[in-house]
Amino acid sequence: MIKVNAYFEDTVKSLGYETAEGKSTVGVMEPGVYEFGTSTHETMIVVEGELIATLPGGSATSYKSGQKFEVPANITFKVESIGQSSYLCKYK
Repeated sequence: MIKVNAYFEDTVKSLGYETAEGKSTVGVMEPGVYEFGTSTHETMIVVEGELIATLPGGSATSYKSGQKFEVPANITFKVESIGQSSYLCKYK
């Protein structure tokens, strides 16, 4: 079953699904800065656009189309979307 998610007054939307490989979401973000919390390890893959991620204790790092970054479980992190962006998030 596909789950529809909307966050931050509908400026971030995603579709959640599950395959034999595990749970994933594919989504879009309007330009802006967002703070997310994790409960599991996540791999964020930028499909289109640019995301600037700031993980705890780290500096802001830019990721563009085709690049990915790893997010540990049980943390809060910030993402800035430069223009409209799309992403694929895989959960472990």
